[in-house]
Amino acid sequence: MNVPADGKTIASTDNASTPGRLLPRNFWSKENLKFSEPWYRIEKSARLIGRLAGGRPRSLLDIGCGPATLARLLPPNVQYHGIDIAIQEPAPNLIESDILKSPIRFEDKQFDIIIAQGVFEYLGEYQSQKFSEIAEILQDDGTFIVSYTNFRHRRPVIYHAFSNVVSLEEFQSDLARYFDIRRRFPFSHNWKHGQPARKLVKAVNMHVNANIPFVSPVLAVEYFFICSPQQAGRSGTRPR
Repeated sequence: MNVPADGKTIASTDNASTPGRLLPRNFWSKENLKFSEPWYRIEKSARLIGRLAGGRPRSLLDIGCGPATLARLLPPNVQYHGIDIAIQEPAPNLIESDILKSPIRFEDKQFDIIIAQGVFEYLGEYQSQKFSEIAEILQDDGTFIVSYTNFRHRRPVIYHAFSNVVSLEEFQSDLARYFDIRRRFPFSHNWKHGQPARKLVKAVNMHVNANIPFVSPVLAVEYFFICSPQQAGRSGTRPR
């Protein structure tokens, strides 16, 4: 689940609190074909995962994997698994599941790394529930990577399919109920909003993993959150 980088299906709005409706499989089966080729954010995600894995064997779950484009960019030591509402080409390491109707699971596996990029904007009121489910399948020493849109960008835009539009502070507060947040940083800065496309701008953003005072709050398009599990949640209790 993602927003097209070309901006053609993005609509500007002055009301960043108006969510869209939850959309079914037949919508996503066509929509995720737009992401068959690597784009900026997924390339940056792959670089980040490579650094986290550090050459060690690691299992990874890609939530909202679409056509599993990320798998093509990962080093061989990362064992890729994906889950999506619409799987284009069935494979043993991919599961088709509507995570709004079923828990986030991949058989009985737990994972060293779980990534959800461009997903939580579409989960409506299910946000907290899905954080809880992800926490259950993350290894005790694992890492959860999640992206979320900065709706306070100088040019706020909302894709028509977004159903979960909240501030970064609200999103982070809920995330912190289930995970320890190690880092939060923009995946890119862009004056016009959207993912960087020009070669130089793209190259600069690819290597910047830091918050820039006064600049990031208004020009960061999306943020990455790098999280660890909260050990207190392993007893079966849930944060309140």
